[in-house]
Amino acid sequence: MEQDQWDVIVIGGGSAGLSAALVLSRARRRVLVIDAAEPRNRFAGHMHGVLGRDGWSPLELVRVGREEVAGYGAEIVEGRVTAVSAAGDGFEVVTDAVAGGRASARRLVVATGLRDELPGVPGLQEHWGEGAVACPYCDGWESRDRRLGVIPTGEMSAHYAQMIRHWSADITLFTGMLGDAAPAGEDLRLLTARGVRIEPRGIGRVVGERGALQGVELDDGTLVEVDRLFVKGSLAAGSTFVADLGAEMVEMQGVPVPVRDATGRTSVPGLWAIGNAANPAALVPIAIGEGVAAATAVNADLIFTDLAAL
Repeated sequence: MEQDQWDVIVIGGGSAGLSAALVLSRARRRVLVIDAAEPRNRFAGHMHGVLGRDGWSPLELVRVGREEVAGYGAEIVEGRVTAVSAAGDGFEVVTDAVAGGRASARRLVVATGLRDELPGVPGLQEHWGEGAVACPYCDGWESRDRRLGVIPTGEMSAHYAQMIRHWSADITLFTGMLGDAAPAGEDLRLLTARGVRIEPRGIGRVVGERGALQGVELDDGTLVEVDRLFVKGSLAAGSTFVADLGAEMVEMQGVPVPVRDATGRTSVPGLWAIGNAANPAALVPIAIGEGVAAATAVNADLIFTDLAAL
């Protein structure tokens, strides 16, 4: 191996990427983590459902994780990767994070996550991560038995509202943005049967300061008071690196994701994709587990590749 070549480059330093880097660095691999420092959950003050770390700040988890990874000799740099390519038996990345602008590795792990693209409702962005959230498993307990509003943007609006209904009986589903995708027929009957109020009027804006949500003002000026909003926006991939390298892709929750095995291995030899970069449903503990699975597989792959060359 050339001295300037890493064993593994991990693109993305959130819970998935740092988990992979931790296991790989403990396996005595030369690991470079390139992180743009923009995790999807950075807007949230707390994370939940993470065993032993329930209620922690997600940014605190990243901070502690970085310290742990660096303690085993991995190098973590902040910056962006702008391009990836195959290079011999490995990969090369173009980045502003290292001297010379390029780095190469025998294996590549992509953990660049997703972005939440919110509907264009004035005032909504200011509440994102506190008064307006997306995941009932992350924030449902804290929202239990309160006045909840649901703002969906797609065809799964009825399913999403029924999920939120499990945590509270006081639900208003705002359907004014859905048009022909608004719940109808059996979906509408089941929502009504569970006491979900349907508000078909258009949304004007979200009212209140961050930390003091008042409600949703409709186009006609009516204020619907709610304590928290659950918003189902659209998703956007954090990068196109996996597809750029020619991996087989499928669509999941409206986002192209790579076809992969249980360890995150894609159809491109030497390329792994983990966390939200490959699984939109990956909550923090799932992403951590995917990082571990990928790391052990990558290390084994390198071992057996070296054995085959003897």
